[in-house]
Amino acid sequence: MSIEFFKNIYFRLPIILRLLITILVIMLFFGIIIRIIEPDEFPTIFEGVWWAFVTGATVGYGDYVPLTVMGKIIGIFLILSGGGLLTFYITTLSAATINHERNLSKGKIEYKGKDHIIFIGWNERTRKLIEMTEKHNPNIDIVLIDRTLKHLPFQKVPVHFIHGNASEDNTLRQAHIETASCVVITADFFTKEHQPDHYTILTTVAIRGNNSQIPIITEIFSTMQIDNALRAGASTILRPNDFMSLLMYHELFHEKEAHPFEAILQLLTHQQFRQTKVPEHLIHKSVRDASFQYFKNRHIFLGIIREEEWKLNPSPDLLLQQNDIVVTLSHW
Repeated sequence: MSIEFFKNIYFRLPIILRLLITILVIMLFFGIIIRIIEPDEFPTIFEGVWWAFVTGATVGYGDYVPLTVMGKIIGIFLILSGGGLLTFYITTLSAATINHERNLSKGKIEYKGKDHIIFIGWNERTRKLIEMTEKHNPNIDIVLIDRTLKHLPFQKVPVHFIHGNASEDNTLRQAHIETASCVVITADFFTKEHQPDHYTILTTVAIRGNNSQIPIITEIFSTMQIDNALRAGASTILRPNDFMSLLMYHELFHEKEAHPFEAILQLLTHQQFRQTKVPEHLIHKSVRDASFQYFKNRHIFLGIIREEEWKLNPSPDLLLQQNDIVVTLSHW
């Protein structure tokens, strides 16, 4: 192999690694030289290398000291060359650390993990979602993609921030979309409701093109765009307008003693919905019997889904069938 080959490899390495290799080579060189010149004072090459590092770092323990004139001259050259290199290495390492943190907060650093969750869009809903995820699932890495944020300090929001347009392949690759476990797209509010829906659908198409299996949870404002989102590849579609309209209706016409909004908020904070196929031992059992069985396991029986029809709070005498999906509530 030619010198040119090694030179090409060397100059492709990061500057921190190049400096470290250079320091190691220089210290090894001076350690071997001092061992040759003063074998009695430096019985092994290791002692020579140890002396080179201690001298180059200007620590000077004094456990090994050159006694001859030639050895002292070697020491002078070592201090002039090695000391400057070590100082430069430490300075460069500090500057690189600060620069990396700055680029991280500006969303310029590629994420290199896997099995992470990707959130797209920065807003109050995303912030709350990050807080809940950190609280209940602290071991899951979160990657945030947003095109409006210019700066997001990691100390304030513990996520890996990627600045860019999530509908572009390059941005998705920076977030390692191919190894992610799930994507959540939160819609931004614009003057016209169809604008965030168009961006959401375009982003969904880009994600599905890069990962055909990943679950995609999207937020769609307009009912007319739901089919387009499904065609684009969305796995789950959240309809905030429908949800808020129903919630407002309940607040308008609820029983005086009830507080629908607070009840739903507490319910979703402390409980989670489960949809499971009816167990074999409960087929042809009544809702009354099934409710008791689920209650023993701290699951609240809400109803069933039969042939895509939801039957919530069904009659206690209704018998469960083989293909029914049971809807329950349980603790997180």
